[in-house]
Amino acid sequence: MPIFIAFLRGINVGGYKKVPMAELCDLLTSVGFQNVQTYIQSGNVVFQSSITAISELERNIQTAILNKFGFEISVIVKTNIQLKTIFEASPFSEEKLETSYFILLNKIPDSNLLQEVGNMIYENEDVVIKNDCLYFYSDAGYGKSKFNMNTYERKLKVSGTARNYNTMVKLLSLSSDLS
Repeated sequence: MPIFIAFLRGINVGGYKKVPMAELCDLLTSVGFQNVQTYIQSGNVVFQSSITAISELERNIQTAILNKFGFEISVIVKTNIQLKTIFEASPFSEEKLETSYFILLNKIPDSNLLQEVGNMIYENEDVVIKNDCLYFYSDAGYGKSKFNMNTYERKLKVSGTARNYNTMVKLLSLSSDLS
């Protein structure tokens, strides 16, 4: 059965949109997913499903959360193979890789829009967009950077959610344990 990783954006941040992970596991199991596991409180879910259409999985998760918790969230689902490909495609050296971020996008941005954001350059920050991932590195770290994910989302007409290197490594490990 295929293995998927769901990335839920904006839950359990600053006391808003609270989703207890045990309840989330139970909820997703109740809608037909198998071997549901969460990783940390920020909305990372590894699971298996007989449904293979990514858009259907995303809608099912969004609907289940709306019905149970009463709010809408953005959900991006990748297969474990897609996530491994994204991880391995990182353009950064080993030195930068371990402190870099992977901003998973809901779709591949239009090439004309990519040219527009290509002019957005900040000192000591690297932004590389490959397919449906924006790779980000800053000497100062994500929180102190000039990079603004909302600006990129708006200009590229996509939505995204960021995960650091350690989270990506852990999710890849959890998903490989299911295979």
